[in-house]
Amino acid sequence: MDKATYQTRLKDIQRLYGILDELREKQGGYRKLGYCHGRMDWPKRGVYFFFEPGERRSDSGEGMRVTRVGTHGLKEGSSSTLWGRLRQHRGTLSGKRPGGGNHRGSVFRLHVGTALLERDEWPEKFAGEWGSGSSASTSVRDAEYPLEKAVSDYIRQIPFLWLGVGDTPGPNSLRGYIEKNTIALLSNYEVRQPIDLPSEGWLGRWATSNEIEESGLWNVNHVAEEYDPGFIYILEALVSDKPIREIKKTGS
Repeated sequence: MDKATYQTRLKDIQRLYGILDELREKQGGYRKLGYCHGRMDWPKRGVYFFFEPGERRSDSGEGMRVTRVGTHGLKEGSSSTLWGRLRQHRGTLSGKRPGGGNHRGSVFRLHVGTALLERDEWPEKFAGEWGSGSSASTSVRDAEYPLEKAVSDYIRQIPFLWLGVGDTPGPNSLRGYIEKNTIALLSNYEVRQPIDLPSEGWLGRWATSNEIEESGLWNVNHVAEEYDPGFIYILEALVSDKPIREIKKTGS
């Protein structure tokens, strides 16, 4: 895998975090899913960036490092919304299994759950058929409920930022372009000189996916790909409300 040189990648990662700092200031700080609901001012479509307090940047600067990047509804014709996707990650607040969730509808929840199973050695009766199939019976869901609740407890305390991107779902989605390239830039998967390695205690080190453990991200797709440096200009333009062409001319 022919990754960008260390210095080039380091500079681009520093620029990315500078843009995310600006986004954080514009939004008045991070949010946490444990305190979010659908009546808040969510854009219809967007990209989100999860950070984790115990995960510090060690090479690119100070502050928390990004541990997951995501979006929603990239298939043509999709009616998925940003909040709808975040709500799937958050899990349920009430109902038959309050504080739980459905990992079969959220790959983020799936990965966190498998890592908890590995790290904490959950009894089989709680693991149920975790990760098996796209749906499950009531008895299986009941058995998985304690683990779903543990996943919710973990995810709901992770700070995150979001960026509204009002594009049309499809193969040319701008959200997909930003998601893909942000992941590729930050990923340490198969990189000789990693940048901002995860801490020894990061839960992702117990993930069953080698891509998560090595990349340092709760992502599997795009971690082994090259990134297009041009996405940084576009991201900067969206955050700063400047014309993309202007950013391309003045960016360094």
